[in-house]
Amino acid sequence: MRTPLRAVAGAASAAVLLSLAATPAHAASPGYVALGDSYASGVGTRSYVSDGTSCQRSVYGYPALVAGSRGYALNLRACSGATIADVSSLQLSALSTSTAYVSVTVGGNDAGFTDVLTTCALPAWASSCNGAVVRAQGIVANQVPGRLSTLFGQIRAKAPHARVVVAGYPRLFNGEDCNAFTWFSPTEETRLNATADQLDAVLSTAASRAGFTFANPAPAFAGHAVCDDAEWLNGLSSPTSESYHPNRTGHASGYAPLVGARLGGTSSASALRVTSATISAERLASQQRRYAAGDRAIRPETFRRPDLTSPTVERAARRAGVDLDSRTSIDRADRRYATAQAKAFRQR
Repeated sequence: MRTPLRAVAGAASAAVLLSLAATPAHAASPGYVALGDSYASGVGTRSYVSDGTSCQRSVYGYPALVAGSRGYALNLRACSGATIADVSSLQLSALSTSTAYVSVTVGGNDAGFTDVLTTCALPAWASSCNGAVVRAQGIVANQVPGRLSTLFGQIRAKAPHARVVVAGYPRLFNGEDCNAFTWFSPTEETRLNATADQLDAVLSTAASRAGFTFANPAPAFAGHAVCDDAEWLNGLSSPTSESYHPNRTGHASGYAPLVGARLGGTSSASALRVTSATISAERLASQQRRYAAGDRAIRPETFRRPDLTSPTVERAARRAGVDLDSRTSIDRADRRYATAQAKAFRQR
């Protein structure tokens, strides 16, 4: 069922690239600045401009698709690994009193969500997923709101006339782990989804207080999680930097219509409907090279595939009585420990 979707997405993406290359920026185009982290830069789409950084900016990400469908002049400042502080210190210089549109997706790296996923992907006998989730949720509850308030105030001050959309994060999981090299339990997936919901609620509240519009991707991505038949989100991928991010279809059919509709577009905007764009891939790369010295200070947050050969895991295996040469032994112990940990969490 997935092959036709990928074929459609590939054809659509090719059309986008052709339009990006063919349509020059117009001097009168409204200025659109896209801020944030890897979910805004386009990580997961597997094609990135060469801008001298590790930001992984893509013409297949939602900002470029929105700009192309609306004829906006895009400045794609979003960068993989960016925290709220990085957006504040490195990305806001792109804003001005003439900026017409702004989008921002940020906060996941502040909570260390990639590290949480890396921890929870290990077998339950080798990890402390509950502890990692609790720490992340504490940061979201106690630290992220203040950081967002400051950032959103800065955005409004620098772009006083802009329409600003704050885009949240989708739920990654559907209760199943179909990958042979990760060990997410159903309970862990539920708690990870709940953490995404918690962050979205904080983003929504902060956006409302700043007079911005919040775009919640959860409804759009329902039925398109990791392991769903129509995946809009990558599971464990090669390279691993692509893991647990929206793929091209996720940006084209999920994020782009959602954000575009709130930035003056239509709710039906998608890669299939993009007929023009404000910039080519090379023009985007050239534009962002001006900021490369600062952007190179941002370290991408990358999911790490579970390593059952590490000394830490080997020690955990000995404590749990696990034979690392036997997948049956690994999985049996994982189920036993996952059940015990879920029970312990429910009794807290």
